Amino acid sequence: MTGLLGPAEIRELAARLGVSPTKKLGQNFVHDPNTVRRIVTAAGLAPDDVALEVGPGLGSLTLGLLPVAAHVHAVEIDPVLAGALPETAGRFAGPGATDRLTVHRADALRVGAAELADPAPTALVANLPYNVAVPVVLHLLAELPSLRHGLVMVQKEVADRLVAGPGSKVYGIPSVKLAWHAHARSAGKVPPNVFWPVPNVDSGLVAFTRREPPRDDVSRRAVFAVVDAAFAQRRKTLRAALAGWAGGADAAAVALTAAGVDPGARGEALTVEQFAAIAASAPVGARAAG
Repeated sequence: MTGLLGPAEIRELAARLGVSPTKKLGQNFVHDPNTVRRIVTAAGLAPDDVALEVGPGLGSLTLGLLPVAAHVHAVEIDPVLAGALPETAGRFAGPGATDRLTVHRADALRVGAAELADPAPTALVANLPYNVAVPVVLHLLAELPSLRHGLVMVQKEVADRLVAGPGSKVYGIPSVKLAWHAHARSAGKVPPNVFWPVPNVDSGLVAFTRREPPRDDVSRRAVFAVVDAAFAQRRKTLRAALAGWAGGADAAAVALTAAGVDPGARGEALTVEQFAAIAASAPVGARAAG
């Protein structure tokens, strides 16, 4: 893997483009080639994989993906960075690399399958902006059924939440919603000093593999409504926490019992399969709302 960006190249590109990383867009540019190699290796891309990268920035990870992926879709909201990426790819990865790169000047929270149809992405590999990491992952998994697997770099605290299981102190809404879509695991920690500017937290790598939804008789929206209600007030029992969702505590208890869940349990003890079972046992009013 050659032609990667080091600190000098990152600074030169940024100066030439007049770019300064902004906190608003969650920009922290990777300037360590070894970290890029590590991410690409951990992503486990096959020769026919089509990579989707969100927030490519100056192109550090893009250059690592181009030699190993069949094609790379790069979604960048910053117009200056989006416009410069093909030139950077041609300069550092060779002219032929640009034929396998499609840059989308777009918001990743709004992009869908229609914009990414040719060829459809099969792997999400990205250094995600800290401030939108979870919504972006969940949105893309929901919108792009072609995504089979992925590896994302996020804030370490967020990584821990995404891979947490029932009973963990950090298990919550992100954990359950990602589990609906995929099996996730931790793929390691990344220190702050590989970024410019240097963040004040560690980053974590999260690998995931697409799975079938736990049930096909209830919608994702209905299940997620139960999850949101269950964790809105973590200290409450499910009987109390789901009262608003079910139309009363007694109705919630009936739905929970029908799903085989103890009404006195709390949300952090439940698997995604149990949340799906609750949604499937929902009272008519709650089912219609979901």
